[in-house]
Amino acid sequence: MSIVGLLAVNSHHHLHCQGVHLQKMVLGVILQQLLISLPIGMLHSVKLIAQEYRAMYSEDLSKRLASELRGDVERAILLWMHDPAGRDATIVRQALCVDVHLKAATELLLACVSAIRYEGPEVDRAMAEHDAKSLYKAGEKRLGTDEKIFIRIFSERSRAHLAAVAAAYRSMYGKSLKKAIKSETSGNFEFGLLTILRCAENPAKYFAKVLHKAMKGMGTNDSALIRVIVTRAEIDMQYIKAEYQKKYGKTLNDAVRSETSSHYRTFLLALLGAS
Repeated sequence: MSIVGLLAVNSHHHLHCQGVHLQKMVLGVILQQLLISLPIGMLHSVKLIAQEYRAMYSEDLSKRLASELRGDVERAILLWMHDPAGRDATIVRQALCVDVHLKAATELLLACVSAIRYEGPEVDRAMAEHDAKSLYKAGEKRLGTDEKIFIRIFSERSRAHLAAVAAAYRSMYGKSLKKAIKSETSGNFEFGLLTILRCAENPAKYFAKVLHKAMKGMGTNDSALIRVIVTRAEIDMQYIKAEYQKKYGKTLNDAVRSETSSHYRTFLLALLGAS
């Protein structure tokens, strides 16, 4: 039976056998091949195998993998083994460890992680128009910018609502909200607002752009490549792939294939799925 076939059977017996098999794998290449064979939708089985492995050998599977794998394929696989919340936490932790100047956007970041938001698809059009008006008064209509209004609206409103606010802003004032943000803010605060808005309006288009930028020119930003592909593979990757091909005239699979190599390439392509 293939590795994929074994993982498709969620019985204790097969998990036990899989753990024994994994314990005997001493070569990193074989270990890489095991994980490369995992289908995207089998994360639940991976977690069960990890639990069984710890129970049998008193050893953390992730730590064992970290000792066997190296480089970008290690980072990609170890990130993928987390559940979605764990992936996000890992990425945030890594970002906070980088010495960058975030002071201008600190209030926005704190507001986003602490606010309680409704994330459903329903939108109150009257409230969207009211928020558009508030943003106009806090920005273009006055001398200087009332950043607190921008922070409150961008942190407390759902993605669907922010998209409606952007549409209302253009309709009411004949200018895109993105251009207003660019003219009224700067630095990391501007970047944060634009990122939130772009993700609200068209997340697939936004992530396609991030991936293109990561692979554009000399060298590859593997951190960005891993972050987007691993975290979006089971969410909206098909939409991202469609947007990528529409905007850049080539498939995302072909782009990744040309910018990566070896087991790292194979693993990312497995997450992307067929073109």
